[in-house]
Amino acid sequence: MGILELIQANILTPIVLFFLFGIIAARIKSDLRIPDAISQFLPIYLLAAIGLHGGIEMRNTGFEVMFVPMLVAIALSLLITLYGYQILRHLGKFNIFDSYALASTYGAVGAVTFSVGLSFLKNQGVESEGYLAAILAVLEPVAFILAIFLTNMAVSKQLREKKKSITQNDSSQEDEIGIMDDESGKTKLTKVLHESITGKAIVILLGSIVIGYVIGEEGFSSIKIVFDDLFTGAIVIFLIEMGIIAGQRLDDIKKVGVFLVAFSIIIPTINGLIGVFVATFLGLSIGGAVMYGLLLASASFIAAPAVLRHAIPQAKPSLYITSALGITFPYNIIVLLPIMFVVSSILHNADGSIDLLNYLRNDLI
Repeated sequence: MGILELIQANILTPIVLFFLFGIIAARIKSDLRIPDAISQFLPIYLLAAIGLHGGIEMRNTGFEVMFVPMLVAIALSLLITLYGYQILRHLGKFNIFDSYALASTYGAVGAVTFSVGLSFLKNQGVESEGYLAAILAVLEPVAFILAIFLTNMAVSKQLREKKKSITQNDSSQEDEIGIMDDESGKTKLTKVLHESITGKAIVILLGSIVIGYVIGEEGFSSIKIVFDDLFTGAIVIFLIEMGIIAGQRLDDIKKVGVFLVAFSIIIPTINGLIGVFVATFLGLSIGGAVMYGLLLASASFIAAPAVLRHAIPQAKPSLYITSALGITFPYNIIVLLPIMFVVSSILHNADGSIDLLNYLRNDLI
């Protein structure tokens, strides 16, 4: 099946159709809303299900199998954040705060996007390495921590330069750029690190991974009907809400500008394809390479607002929320997932071997 045929088939899946349904409901001004209790429960459920499967897979395969893919993913996440900042700052002409906020949003990962990717592979009859859930948990705070650290460094440098040009009693110029002193910056970074690691998304994901590792497949069998059979149905309901939120933000796309719209599509595509090639080189399966690519292609629109509104309050939430949720998320689940699946399938032969990449990997290692 070619890319266009796969994209067309993907659009007609329940997950995408319900997401589009949510967008339409928002655009026609419907009062359709997912109750708050359900909308708060579903992300916890999805993360718990992902974590349990990840923990079971880690028990079956061993930590040493995921160690190298995890280190590479961390390095790529940091690289994505750094080069994303350079593009946004120098080509997009965004200010320092918006550039770092956007760069960290795209350097981070989207747990909802990851959930959709798992469902997509299930529809294709393909499995992926479960330990990727652990990599998901590790990558979540990495980009934010780097962005906040670099923002504080840049702000501290600006402040020192400002202090050289103003008198000790005149602090008006400092107020204009809205920055804090070095000590506040360090405190802020510590606070962000704590919030990133102890946030409910990371806690439930890591906790579920540990529980899955402890109980194994035998223990999971008693709760399989809840955390496996109902998984796709939960995603469908959650995507109705995501569609409603995305539909409400369609008008904001005009405000973010053509450059950011292009960035929100082109950069995830590049990141995703790099992830597929790297994962294939590392020996991951067809599905594993797709999910690895999706980790790098996704943008955070749940954790990002929670962290960035405190860490980089000068950044405009309308930019990083609209680009991640209104543009990148629909593009990833409708278009990029099928593209990465086809690319991964081409890189892998029908029997699962990767002749050229295996040769290169064995020759280099």
